Amino acid sequence: MRDETSFTPHGKHLIAGKWVSGETQFHSDPAHGEAHAYSVGEPAHVDAACTAAEEAFASFGYSSRESRAVFLETIADEIDARGAQITQIGTSETGLPAARLEGERGRTVGQLRLFASHIRAGDYLDRRHDAALPDRAPLPRPDLKMIQRPIGPVAVFGASNFPLAFSTAGGDTAAALAAGCPTVVKGHSAHPGTGEIVAEAIHAAIGKCGVHPGVFSLIQGGKRDVGTALVTHPLIKAVGFTGSLGGGRALFDLCAGRPEPIPFFGELGSVNPMFVLPEAVKARATDIGNGWAGSLTMGAGQFCTNPGIAVLIDGPEADTMIKTATEALEKTGAQTMLTDGIAEAFRTGQARMAGSEGVRDLLTTSCDQRNATPYLYETTGQAWLSNEELGEEVFGPLGLVVRVADSDEMLAVAKSLRGQLTATLHLDDGDTDLAKRLMPVLERKAGRLLANGFPTGVEVCDAMVHGGPYPASTNFGATSVGTLSIRRFLRPVCYQNLPDALLPDDLAQA
Repeated sequence: MRDETSFTPHGKHLIAGKWVSGETQFHSDPAHGEAHAYSVGEPAHVDAACTAAEEAFASFGYSSRESRAVFLETIADEIDARGAQITQIGTSETGLPAARLEGERGRTVGQLRLFASHIRAGDYLDRRHDAALPDRAPLPRPDLKMIQRPIGPVAVFGASNFPLAFSTAGGDTAAALAAGCPTVVKGHSAHPGTGEIVAEAIHAAIGKCGVHPGVFSLIQGGKRDVGTALVTHPLIKAVGFTGSLGGGRALFDLCAGRPEPIPFFGELGSVNPMFVLPEAVKARATDIGNGWAGSLTMGAGQFCTNPGIAVLIDGPEADTMIKTATEALEKTGAQTMLTDGIAEAFRTGQARMAGSEGVRDLLTTSCDQRNATPYLYETTGQAWLSNEELGEEVFGPLGLVVRVADSDEMLAVAKSLRGQLTATLHLDDGDTDLAKRLMPVLERKAGRLLANGFPTGVEVCDAMVHGGPYPASTNFGATSVGTLSIRRFLRPVCYQNLPDALLPDDLAQA
């Protein structure tokens, strides 16, 4: 009898409908529980997966919106059917609490179902028609029709901090499949078992829906040669990536350097600054301080929208907010980070911040091995403006207060920022004039602007933008969350004077 709560991985790749072993293995490094062996991906696996994806595109890329919607919904159902097992292996590998994994699974299946509804509606096709004007002088106009079409096979790199929502069947995969693009996923070695069981769910959905098996492949592990082989494979037409600035930039350069350059949609890093305006801090210093501490330490600070910077005008109200945040952070215990590598990078970033000129300790703790405890530092506006390193992301529960002398210096700090996923304004009615000065600057710096809230938590919906100017992402015109993300894997095609029999069904029937 099948154990509905326990999952034992077999450690193989899924390539074109078959579970395939490799010549070498690596072992998982779970936060707790048993380690398992997994096959190491090789360039040959990449070639087989990409070749199968191109074969699948001949049918899947021209399939009906309804059949793709049913496929997405079936994947969601199959993931839900494995819910207890996903929680079991996911908590073991990542150290995340069960409630977090269950919530993330809800988000993952929710976005699959959202895309099913989105493509059924058909608005994303952006259909346009300029009827022929044969009698127009001095020249007639031909009949012109335009529609968005899928681009072909897409490569997706799983993220370390979201083992479900940004990984195997996460947002990039959901958007690509919705668009009609077969997908080759490079699984993240931090949670290979979680990736495997989600791949099993997709495999089951492929069988139930009669989809070409090359529509999805999962390649586990592997060194840089696998990632390089994937983004440079001539059959891959776009890449989705969530990860570090260094790793993402290297892949971006490979995509740009191909004989046929392709788009690289990378989410790379952000400090998500908060600007706490004078009237707001006067009225709500305690609430903002407590809220910031909670957001800063949520999930051990391992969210891409973690608000790492708070900018406020020096004064007694600022003292109150900072004191409140410090006291709240002091009560936060050690949290398990996702991997040893992330924990080590956090310690390195913390040491860099602590050693920066003009930075003062507000709260220092002690973290070791895979544990993280919060840190809080402060600096002046002038020190910030003279040291670009203070604006570099430290991935974990670390905050930096930037005390500025006045509103002009606050504006200067805003102008100095690099691209961000989010920027937040804490304001009251009396802050409107200053907020109006900041808005034109922040609109150019961030993909999402918030008022009187905290950016951790990214709603999956039509209006969401999860992206921003570099280095927040590599393509400021795109988002990796929300229904607009499907546009990354489509391109407009214009049909001139073509008979209906030759048009895509979605255009001929419009």
